[in-house]
Amino acid sequence: MPNDPSEPARSPSGEARRVVMSRKGPMLVEGPVEVELEDGSLVSSDRFQVALCTCRRSRRYPWCDTSHRDRG
Repeated sequence: MPNDPSEPARSPSGEARRVVMSRKGPMLVEGPVEVELEDGSLVSSDRFQVALCTCRRSRRYPWCDTSHRDRG
Protein backbone atom coordinates (compact mmCIF):
# COMPACT_ATOMS: atom_id res chain seq x y z
CA MET A 1 0.00 0.00 0.00
CA PRO A 2 1.67 3.30 -1.10
CA ASN A 3 0.46 5.47 1.79
CA ASP A 4 0.95 2.90 4.52
CA PRO A 5 2.82 4.70 7.35
CA SER A 6 4.43 1.44 8.39
CA GLU A 7 6.25 1.30 5.05
CA PRO A 8 8.98 3.98 4.74
CA ALA A 9 9.27 5.92 1.48
CA ARG A 10 12.19 4.61 -0.52
CA SER A 11 14.64 6.40 -2.77
CA PRO A 12 15.72 4.81 -6.05
CA SER A 13 18.68 3.29 -4.18
CA GLY A 14 16.24 1.60 -1.75
CA GLU A 15 17.11 3.77 1.25
CA ALA A 16 14.37 5.44 3.32
CA ARG A 17 13.93 9.19 2.77
CA ARG A 18 13.82 11.43 5.83
CA VAL A 19 11.28 14.28 5.98
CA VAL A 20 11.37 16.70 8.91
CA MET A 21 8.17 18.63 9.67
CA SER A 22 8.17 21.89 11.61
CA ARG A 23 5.11 23.79 12.84
CA LYS A 24 6.51 27.25 11.99
CA GLY A 25 8.91 26.51 9.19
CA PRO A 26 9.56 24.60 6.00
CA MET A 27 9.46 20.86 5.43
CA LEU A 28 13.03 19.55 5.22
CA VAL A 29 13.55 16.65 2.82
CA GLU A 30 16.72 14.64 2.25
CA GLY A 31 17.64 15.06 -1.41
CA PRO A 32 18.00 14.81 -4.21
CA VAL A 33 14.30 15.41 -4.82
CA GLU A 34 11.83 15.89 -7.65
CA VAL A 35 8.63 17.80 -6.83
CA GLU A 36 5.47 17.67 -8.94
CA LEU A 37 3.56 20.96 -8.74
CA GLU A 38 -0.24 21.34 -8.94
CA ASP A 39 -0.05 22.15 -12.66
CA GLY A 40 1.84 18.92 -13.33
CA SER A 41 5.22 20.56 -13.93
CA LEU A 42 8.29 19.07 -12.28
CA VAL A 43 11.07 20.89 -10.44
CA SER A 44 14.12 19.15 -9.05
CA SER A 45 17.08 19.73 -6.79
CA ASP A 46 20.22 17.66 -6.44
CA ARG A 47 21.12 19.16 -3.04
CA PHE A 48 21.61 16.80 -0.08
CA GLN A 49 18.69 18.48 1.74
CA VAL A 50 15.98 20.86 0.53
CA ALA A 51 13.51 23.08 2.37
CA LEU A 52 10.01 22.92 0.88
CA CYS A 53 7.70 25.87 1.52
CA THR A 54 4.54 24.97 3.44
CA CYS A 55 3.15 28.51 3.89
CA ARG A 56 3.09 29.48 0.17
CA ARG A 57 4.70 32.87 0.90
CA SER A 58 7.97 31.99 -0.81
CA ARG A 59 8.87 33.85 -3.99
CA ARG A 60 10.80 30.71 -4.99
CA TYR A 61 7.91 28.27 -4.34
CA PRO A 62 8.10 25.28 -3.84
CA TRP A 63 11.52 26.04 -2.31
CA CYS A 64 11.50 27.94 1.00
CA ASP A 65 13.09 31.41 0.98
CA THR A 66 12.28 32.06 4.70
CA SER A 67 9.36 34.39 3.85
CA HIS A 68 7.43 32.69 6.70
CA ARG A 69 9.62 34.66 9.13
CA ASP A 70 8.14 38.00 7.97
CA ARG A 71 4.76 37.28 9.59
CA GLY A 72 6.06 35.61 12.74
